[in-house]
Amino acid sequence: MPTIGFARLVKYLTAPAVVLALLTPAPTAGAADAPAQAAPPAADAAAWQPPLSTRGRYIVDAQGNRFRLKSANWDGAQGSWTGSGSTADPANHHAGQNSYGIPLGLDRAPLGQLLADFHALGINSIRLPFSNEMIHATAAVPDAAVTANPQLRGRTPLQIYDAVVAALTQDGFAVVLNNHTNTSRWCCGVDGNERWNSGQTTGRWADDWVFMARRYADDPRVVGADLYNEVRRDVLDDPNWGLGDDHDWYAAAQLAADRILTEGNPDLLIVVEGINWTGLPVDGLPHERPTLAPVRTLSHTLVDAHKLVYSAHFYGYTGPRHSGATGIGETHDPRYQDLTRDQLYQVLTDQAFFVTAAGQHYTAPVWISEFGVGGNETGAAARTWFGNLTDYFADHDADFAYWPLVGWEGHDDWALLRYDTAGRRYGILDQGDWRGTAWSRLTTSASLTGPVAPTAVRRMLATDHGDSVQSLRVRAGGDWDPGASKAACPDGLRLTGLSHTGGRGLCSDETGGDLRAPGNAQTVVTDERHVPSGGDWAGGYTKLQCPAGQFLIGYSRRGERVSAALCAPARTPLGGAGRTVWFDRSDNRPADGGGDFAQGRYKGQCAADEYAAGIAFTTRLGSTPGPAALLCTPLRP
Repeated sequence: MPTIGFARLVKYLTAPAVVLALLTPAPTAGAADAPAQAAPPAADAAAWQPPLSTRGRYIVDAQGNRFRLKSANWDGAQGSWTGSGSTADPANHHAGQNSYGIPLGLDRAPLGQLLADFHALGINSIRLPFSNEMIHATAAVPDAAVTANPQLRGRTPLQIYDAVVAALTQDGFAVVLNNHTNTSRWCCGVDGNERWNSGQTTGRWADDWVFMARRYADDPRVVGADLYNEVRRDVLDDPNWGLGDDHDWYAAAQLAADRILTEGNPDLLIVVEGINWTGLPVDGLPHERPTLAPVRTLSHTLVDAHKLVYSAHFYGYTGPRHSGATGIGETHDPRYQDLTRDQLYQVLTDQAFFVTAAGQHYTAPVWISEFGVGGNETGAAARTWFGNLTDYFADHDADFAYWPLVGWEGHDDWALLRYDTAGRRYGILDQGDWRGTAWSRLTTSASLTGPVAPTAVRRMLATDHGDSVQSLRVRAGGDWDPGASKAACPDGLRLTGLSHTGGRGLCSDETGGDLRAPGNAQTVVTDERHVPSGGDWAGGYTKLQCPAGQFLIGYSRRGERVSAALCAPARTPLGGAGRTVWFDRSDNRPADGGGDFAQGRYKGQCAADEYAAGIAFTTRLGSTPGPAALLCTPLRP
């Protein structure tokens, strides 16, 4: 979300009548502790069918049809207090707007009017921020917070959040839950909300996510979990991507994602935002906005290979190495709005949209879940930037979410829609709003629609700091190599590549699709008993080969030494004679290898029409005991 100066750095309903009760005034009453089941979707929302999943760079619905996230951020539930002065004084809240910890505007316009205005914008989805503090708050909001919606009087912030979610989904909108802050303080500087575990443990944070995922699991139009907003540096420390410590955002996102999908709701998209800021914004000292750049060499692999969405934010007054500050914290680095159109487009590609390239280990949809500009903006640079940015989104058929959706007239001119105390609406739907032309082009631009063809999936396995067992069927069988670092491909994928050192692997379903036979049968191979007589495909090396009719789905290691191979039976006959792919002295991969899944290390990989049937390694003194060769065998006899 936009901030000023140095702060930039440093279940629902069981019948339509119940929804109607939320949209019209009712006597004061307390809400139930948990939502009831969702009502059937509104008739005008029948064009898409949940749940959502991914195919390559696209999000698709349950029928395999493209669902482009054309979204806006309905903020407020994450908090609005700026951190000083009385919380009761609106002057101490962002833009003078006290949200009371609930979505903005409920004091000014009835829910039904708000939703109708949202539809008029041409959006189909809402990013709905919340704070961890909101989840646990027990006090009812004051009546003044819901003046225009008296049926919500007497409810806690979470109960009002429930009502808003139910109203949105019943009206046809997809809802992405967004853990925006830990506390109900305005984000995003040095404010106690820099990391998911600022002021709380990673375990507690993940527990809250499981709670939220379960809470809305019966509403199929709650489609996503946006794990955390603008991860950034606090006073002392940077977040990182893959170091394995308490500030490792890559690992924390992996943990929460897998817990959400296994303990909360397996249907949710998992949205992982890149790192927003590292370093100190001082000329001459290291500082940057990494965004999604680390994904090139270390991408996420979830227990469902079709649920990952990556996310990034772009504002004109920030930059690739600019915090957005003016005065203290301002550097001489260019802001995004200082870049030429071509320069901006290159930066957008380098920082985020490279992820949409087909056939890579990191290929996923990219959702620009925040961007925005003021309706009263008069600067030529900012106006040009907004036009260039929305042109890029339109031309690249991008998923997007504008910040913010709702504000108060005379307070926040960034909001797409603003309401005065009488409920009158102002904003981008008015002819005089200069943003309207760019917004109209973005929301009506040509887009892929209809069925999206299934595409091959490639996913990375990383045992850098522990296990990477991403198969639910393997997990069901328990610990198959106690004490070792273990990796297993998500269900539906097979192991197709390994690194000589570092314990990285590559999984794929290309050409053969899901090879595995029904059931959870698997074979742990720790010796050469399955190497056929006369079939020494790696002379002088130890060979862990799958039994006939089985293929590799995982591996384990103790230190750098190969510990075991994990094999699964195939559902159809497999090819027999294979070839040896050596990679202990250089890379040995197909030309289209799926991206560098183990940067700086030798790698071997089978071809798209092959499966891996064995791993060879050596324990000779002075030799590296990691994988040295793969047995790659044709998929078909």
